[in-house]
Amino acid sequence: METMIKIQNLEFTYGKQKILDNVNVDFPESKLSIVMGKNGSGKSTIFNVIAGLEKKYQGNVFIGNEERKKIKIGSSILRIGFLTQFHQTTFPFKVFDVVMTGRSSFSRFSPKKEDFEIVEQLLAKFNLWHLKDKAYTSLSGGERQLVLLCRVLVQNPDILMLDEPTNHLDLHYQVLVLETLKDLVQQGKTVLCVMHDPNLAFMYGDSFFMMKNRQLIDLKNYNQDEIQSILQETYELPLISLSHQGKTLYVPDLKR
Repeated sequence: METMIKIQNLEFTYGKQKILDNVNVDFPESKLSIVMGKNGSGKSTIFNVIAGLEKKYQGNVFIGNEERKKIKIGSSILRIGFLTQFHQTTFPFKVFDVVMTGRSSFSRFSPKKEDFEIVEQLLAKFNLWHLKDKAYTSLSGGERQLVLLCRVLVQNPDILMLDEPTNHLDLHYQVLVLETLKDLVQQGKTVLCVMHDPNLAFMYGDSFFMMKNRQLIDLKNYNQDEIQSILQETYELPLISLSHQGKTLYVPDLKR
């Protein structure tokens, strides 16, 4: 299994508070890797470092064979798409136009027929076509999340990074998004997700990582009982394990 992203001795500090401490981990190529952990544990920080939004770190972050700090916009042979957890806009851009901005690097702000077709196909896939002329600012939180996901997907990235992609979505769209990500992996894309729900993670993911004590734990090195223990310690909940379609899931022990 080839490594797409390699992190070596990564440390990151906000002011005097250390967020990441000696993180060493490999994210495999053409797999759906999922990072879990409690709120405020450093999941979004490590994503921001990989995406190039945070540069004041110690250690090394390699994407392909390039160190992240040395990669300039448009210079890498690998295209990275990134969906942040929070997004604010005060301008009432139409939904179609918001998604079309994802194609701007290909069309030089002069969209071609192919760009319009790609945007239309994605809006239709996520049942958003009827909203194409609505103002983005008038949408619900779930609708905005799907529109922003489409904006990233139209970029056709080699590496897709999603911070809480199922946030604000009902179960139907959570499954649709995760099935779409699995399809992209089958096409050779490398996908990294931050997710809160461990069971959706274990149902759809290929590789699993847990943020704990400012470090990122690769769960492939642990057996089922050890993983359950890590989950219980992380989320501070007693859990029981269940088998479902060949997957091991973990749910709260209601008897407690």
